[in-house]
Amino acid sequence: MAPSTMLQFTKHDQAVPTKRAITTRQNDFMEIYGGYIADKATEQASRCSQCGVPFCQIHCPLQNNIPDWLKLTAEGRLEEAYEVSAATNSMPEVCGRICPQDRLCEGNCVIEKDFQSVTIGAVEKFLTDTAWENGWVKPIVPLANRDSQSVGIIGSGPAGLAAAEALRIKGYAVHIYERADRAGGLLIYGIPGFKLEKAIVARRVQRLLDGGVVFHLNFEVGQSGHGMNWLRQRHHAVLIATGVYKARDIHVAGTDLAGVVAALDYLTVSNRQGLGDAVQAYDNGSLNAAGKHVVVVGGGDTAMDCVRTAVRQQALSVTCLYRRDRENMPGSRREVMNAEEEGVIYKWLAAPETFVGSTHVTGVAVTTMRLGPPDASGRRAPTTDTGDAHMLKADMVIKALGFDAEDLPKLFDAPHLPVTRWGTVKVDAKTMMSGVDGVFAAGDIVRGASLVVWAIKDGRDVADSVHAYLQAKVMGVAEAA
Repeated sequence: MAPSTMLQFTKHDQAVPTKRAITTRQNDFMEIYGGYIADKATEQASRCSQCGVPFCQIHCPLQNNIPDWLKLTAEGRLEEAYEVSAATNSMPEVCGRICPQDRLCEGNCVIEKDFQSVTIGAVEKFLTDTAWENGWVKPIVPLANRDSQSVGIIGSGPAGLAAAEALRIKGYAVHIYERADRAGGLLIYGIPGFKLEKAIVARRVQRLLDGGVVFHLNFEVGQSGHGMNWLRQRHHAVLIATGVYKARDIHVAGTDLAGVVAALDYLTVSNRQGLGDAVQAYDNGSLNAAGKHVVVVGGGDTAMDCVRTAVRQQALSVTCLYRRDRENMPGSRREVMNAEEEGVIYKWLAAPETFVGSTHVTGVAVTTMRLGPPDASGRRAPTTDTGDAHMLKADMVIKALGFDAEDLPKLFDAPHLPVTRWGTVKVDAKTMMSGVDGVFAAGDIVRGASLVVWAIKDGRDVADSVHAYLQAKVMGVAEAA
């Protein structure tokens, strides 16, 4: 494509990458969207209006220079476009796949109202996938030799991985402590393959390994005497990037029945099975939706992951209960559309009144809800309606109600670690350091359950704070000498 003048949104309609056929994608966990060919990517990028105030960039947590790399893409300068994209994002191919662009960059595109937005996420994914294919993703090369100073990172999710990359580039020795047997956190065990194939995460981890980052897998901080004090003695700075994993429960009768399960337990087993692990809970059917009537409670992205996973496990029926309406749900609208295409039934303004069964769940008594004035989240608050309850058949109920922080002071044998009333780590807003000297925190364990893109931003930001802290220590030693 010849160099573009941009503003081609009046000539070219929005064209998203082709989705695989519904009947095909219902039967596997491969990503449902194809990729652009180069000509289609340059055409779609040329639709950018290059507006004076780039609302797409403003509403991106990473402040990605979106208009710049769209222009370079439209001009066919793909390697340069990738370099601009990667300059502000540690994992652009991940964000291109799983970010809720409809709520962030694309949802704030200035041409959205009349012409439909530029397909920013799909172009972002195309650029980085093309970069990997062509060898444009360079190995990590430390810019300085600071191996005498080490940083211990607890957790290998997006915040931990982003911080590890930035700190290794700065030259520090970086050690990641991960309690699971694979690195990646929720990117590996929480998000299903139909949204993010695991090879995408694995190659990012391998790049860190090749760059000198050391991973300690199956390592649970706080066990066998390896608590926070042990880490502080071993490293010059410590970063807590654990995420939040404690499942929120629902306070209705019947939650203790067999077949009523937590979302993350269900998704982890599914992802492990997809990775080739032998998983007893999958094989014995306790965390396998095959042949069952499944009800998922919740309206966030985790609930969307659960309903679509159940479809692929050949559930007899999949129903999602959400206590608000479609307009007030937190999950991605795009995910809801994909799920509905795949056969999921949504019951809006509906909540479980009780889970029914003697020892194993057999049904859900559902009560209707209505919306009142907005609550603290800005969404209209649900209250129970006077309508009659009705019954849904259910052999499995998946609770997808969000996540809270684990009790880290107890878990890490760190009683002096300050936490908020929600259990998240309390940090200085500017430095991101906790009340314990040299111990930092970033990602969901600070802000609460949030988006991967926010975790990546926090990981990059905290790396700068850790660097400033360690350099101040070096200067202090030099001045004392």
